[in-house]
Amino acid sequence: MASLGLDLEPVLDKDGVRLTVDDAVATVTLANPAKRNAQGPALWRTLIEVGRLLPGSVRVVVLRAEGKSFSAGLDRQMLTPEGIPGEPSFIGLARSEDAELDATIAAYQEAFTWWRRNDLVSVAAVQGHAIGAGFQLALACDLRVVADDVQFAMRETSLGLVPDLTGTHPLVGLVGYARALEICATGRFVHAEEAVSTGLANAAVPGEQLDDTVRDLVDALLAAPRDAVVETKALLRGARDRTFDEQRAAERAAQARRLRDLAGLAD
Repeated sequence: MASLGLDLEPVLDKDGVRLTVDDAVATVTLANPAKRNAQGPALWRTLIEVGRLLPGSVRVVVLRAEGKSFSAGLDRQMLTPEGIPGEPSFIGLARSEDAELDATIAAYQEAFTWWRRNDLVSVAAVQGHAIGAGFQLALACDLRVVADDVQFAMRETSLGLVPDLTGTHPLVGLVGYARALEICATGRFVHAEEAVSTGLANAAVPGEQLDDTVRDLVDALLAAPRDAVVETKALLRGARDRTFDEQRAAERAAQARRLRDLAGLAD
């Protein structure tokens, strides 16, 4: 059975992020429960580092969090005039040149991007509050399993901002434009039952069963040959951007690669 790395020596442990690796499974844990796993630039830089540190053996990445909340979202100190010591405040960012502001936000977004790589399947195990940046981090993953106390909310619009950490694209893809707009514009909570029924979550379970359920899912994901999963993920991720005939052609090309590989004829 796959491990969630809870008892392994960390590969990395800093800025509220812990990475453990057990052969084909990496576990990324948000590990600052005292601050409800609030997020800021240091945490985002560490998440980017995590993506770069993953060994080639890793097939599945599990994202989980310690404490009652998955992530309460942005560290509100970033919204104050003084900001977080050593980091740009929002006011400071607003005063920067257009190119600098764009580059800064793009750098933050990198923490939410690598989870979608075709060579990995990422699974978020989400309990309690997943608000703003926390919601978007869960959306960065391919799959989401939630505890029955989960509360998703996109609060950026309520603060006069927009969700800018790559969450809008997957949200619309999962629940559709109208519901995505309503969720973001109202900032309301989405609970476990709705999350499953709308496609935000793959499953909802009692909190005490969350880790075991994710472990079972990881085992199922690892049961299929890696190259077949990689090709399938690439096909599915690109399907919305292709016409029907383009998708048919992509399927043929992928299957040709798989058949030649299985027959020992791959380049």
